[in-house]
Amino acid sequence: MYTQCPECLSVFSVDARTLAQAHGFVMCGHCGAGFDSIATLADQLPPEPFHELPAHDPGVEPPRLELAVYRPKPDAVPEPSETPRRDDFADLVVTPRFARDKRADKPRRWPWLLACLLLLLGLVAQLGWALRDSLIADATTGPLLQQACAVLSCQLPPVRNVGKLRLLARDVQTHPTVPGALLISATLRNDATFTQPWPVVTIRLTDGNGKTIAMRRLNPYEYLDDTDALRRGLAPGGSTALIFEVEDPGHQAVGFDMAFE
Repeated sequence: MYTQCPECLSVFSVDARTLAQAHGFVMCGHCGAGFDSIATLADQLPPEPFHELPAHDPGVEPPRLELAVYRPKPDAVPEPSETPRRDDFADLVVTPRFARDKRADKPRRWPWLLACLLLLLGLVAQLGWALRDSLIADATTGPLLQQACAVLSCQLPPVRNVGKLRLLARDVQTHPTVPGALLISATLRNDATFTQPWPVVTIRLTDGNGKTIAMRRLNPYEYLDDTDALRRGLAPGGSTALIFEVEDPGHQAVGFDMAFE
């Protein structure tokens, strides 16, 4: 079979498979125009010379096909029995709507309740973690959390509150064995109801006018040699003595103070 592009008048050979792919709509391989190949479809080319293939006039009614090459056989229809038996209705019993169990129609709500409970617990856990320092430092919730951690074999994160650290005594003297050094001692007490980590200690040496002439900032691992004590921290209500070795700035240093971070 043959068809012709209406734009560039190129004639192409087509087969039934090509026509069936897009219901007769094809693209011209010469000019790229799209056209209906069925409009000029012909079994044979007319004798040359020819310019255009004759176009088919659209019919008002579709043509009727009479020459059938295959016709399926109709399925066999079972003959109805003359008298229905009682057993035929055994499986057709329908329970009235008012007699049905109303519980079967209710949706199951427990999965939603369980999901809401889990979300609520997650929200409470996040809120507790965000306020952990305040909860551990609180006189009511702090001991309860410590007891819970003792049962669960966990460890509460350290909470720092330098306002609860009290400097009970302090002293400074020339180092007895190291030339050009000072030996500073201090007694520290934790007045908080919870264990605190060891503080960062800042020591300032001042002259007679109160002007700072030397300063040293010491981390806990710099002034504490006991690793176990460093890990345990300052127990609530406990007191400890601290010793610091600093360089002697000279005779101008007549005073000193100590601060905690």
